[in-house]
Amino acid sequence: MIQESSPFARATVITQRTARLLATLVVVSTLAACASSVPLNEVPVVDRGSSAVSPLTQGSVAPAAQGSGADQRSVSPVQVAPADVAQPEAMARVVYFDYDSFVVKPEFAATLEANAKYLAANRSRKLALEGHTDERGGREYNLALGQKRAEAVRRALVLLGVNDAQVEPVSFGEEKPAVNGFTEEAYAKNRRVEFTYR
Repeated sequence: MIQESSPFARATVITQRTARLLATLVVVSTLAACASSVPLNEVPVVDRGSSAVSPLTQGSVAPAAQGSGADQRSVSPVQVAPADVAQPEAMARVVYFDYDSFVVKPEFAATLEANAKYLAANRSRKLALEGHTDERGGREYNLALGQKRAEAVRRALVLLGVNDAQVEPVSFGEEKPAVNGFTEEAYAKNRRVEFTYR
């Protein structure tokens, strides 16, 4: 029997403590490595001031607020221009990519040329290039791949004469699939860059 005060017993206790400490450090390191640094809500909050809500003129009361102690303000209508006003309907606005690739395929040259011609003729228009991926791969990886796809399309458009200030590449990664499903056909439809005019 080993006595508790013997050097062997003390070494055993120290080894057990060291093993527990190392196991804890491994678990914490693993969890830290798996953590995402990308915020879940990447849409910035914009304060639009008090222009959306305007007080009613003196003496007028909104119909719903008559006879009640409700707040006497109304929401004024907002005019929103459609996203694709004056854009030709026949112009393709999607470029598809191979799995795990951000190389623009030659078969989409006509799409790029048509959009470049449209942007050159309409210098006031802005274009968001929205990069997407299929659901395979991690969230951060897919966001980066979607951004690379959008950047590749932007570079191609700039080479075709589009003003760089007209084009904004953004990535949605796997967050906005065009088609839900787990087939190769669904995945192929989700690996894309969409052209959204503003």
